[in-house]
Parts: sequence; structure tokens; C-alpha cells
Amino acid sequence: MAISTIDESQRKAAKVAGCTFLLAMAIVVFANYGINFRLIVPGNAADTARNIVAHETLFRLNIACNLVYVVNILVLLTALYVILKPVNRGLALMAASCRLVLALMWGITALNTLAALRLLGHAAYLPVFNVGQLQTLARLHLVSTYDAYYVGLPFWGVASTVCSYLWFKSRYIPRALAVFGVIPSVWCMICAFIFIVFPDFDAAVNAWWFDLPMVVFEMTLGLWLLFKGLSPSGPVGPL
Repeated sequence: MAISTIDESQRKAAKVAGCTFLLAMAIVVFANYGINFRLIVPGNAADTARNIVAHETLFRLNIACNLVYVVNILVLLTALYVILKPVNRGLALMAASCRLVLALMWGITALNTLAALRLLGHAAYLPVFNVGQLQTLARLHLVSTYDAYYVGLPFWGVASTVCSYLWFKSRYIPRALAVFGVIPSVWCMICAFIFIVFPDFDAAVNAWWFDLPMVVFEMTLGLWLLFKGLSPSGPVGPL
């Protein structure tokens, strides 16, 4: 049995991970409640288009939030890899790769949102479509941002599940907290796959409940890492 010691780089990475876990939630809350829910009118492409055109700068801020979120994910996956690599390098790399896919999906979200804005602009080639068609096309691009999110969601669930397992094996955080992380992460992963195959699944289980428990875990973990840091680990056997 080998004793896994915690070095200074891991302790610094834990603080970075704690900050990025919390920052991720702040970005999502601001982008959704501060911007999207104010501008996007469910089931009404025309009103949504008018809101976007009337508040273009605010809408562009939403795109910027998506890009900041991508950077945040990249910083987080790097910090988690630094922390968990000594426990099992292969699994830590797998978790980092899954979060990289999630970051890619958020990048696609930003691209689709920018495309929706372009359709509502004044480019010379747009008059070949009528106003109603452009508004509908813009709304379709906005809807596709949700598709990108739900494609990335199972990868997020896999990453969180693997990391929770490594947290449990390492004893860097309380094992009870690590177990708490495994359950909602596996739940999120299963819900995401079921939803992709059976799109009416959200009628039985509200889509908010797919990832909310996992978000609560990651926020709790973020607070722990930020204020408590990593605990001295116990014996770590072969994985």
C-alpha cells in the first residue's frame, strides 16, 4: 500500500478548482436568469427576435458568458487533473477529456447564439428570406443551443462520476462527500442518455432534475476545496 502525499501544486490546484466550481454556477445563473429568461419568449419566435434586436448588447453579453464558461471549464479540468493524477492518472485523464467535450459543447452554444444574432442583422444576403423565416431560423439556432447542452451533459456526468470515485479513493475530501458526488453524477448520466433516446422523458422527470443534484454536489465540493482544502490522504491501494 502506497501513501499518497499532497504536494503544494495539488493544494494550489484545489483552491483554483474550488473557485472555478463556484464561478461556473455564477456564470450560468447570470446568463440564464439575467439574460436568456428576459429575452427568449418560449413558443414565440417573433417576440424573441424583437427582444434580441432591442437588447443586442445584452444578448452579446450572453455569448461572452458562454465563452468565459468554456475557459472556466478548461481551468477546472486542469486543476482537477493536477489534484487527482497521483491517484490514477488514466482515470484523471478520462475525466479531463470528458470535461473537454463539455467545453466544446458550450463553445458550439456560443457559435449557435452568434448565428441567431446574425440572422436578425442587416447583411446584404438576408433579404432573400422574409422576416418570419429569419425569425424562425434564429429561434431554431437558439433551440440548438439546448441540444448542444444535452449532448454534453452525459460527458459531464461521466467526468463527475469518475472524479467522485477518485475523491473517494484518495481521501482528499471526506468520503461521505465523495459518495454524495457519485450518486447524483450517475443519475445525471443516466437521465441524459435516456433523454437523448426518449425525448419525452422530461415529461416524467423534469429536465431541471437531471443535473441539479450534481450541481449541488459540485457547489458543495467547491466550497470545501476553497475553505478546507485537501485533507492528508490515507493509504491508496492499486485501482
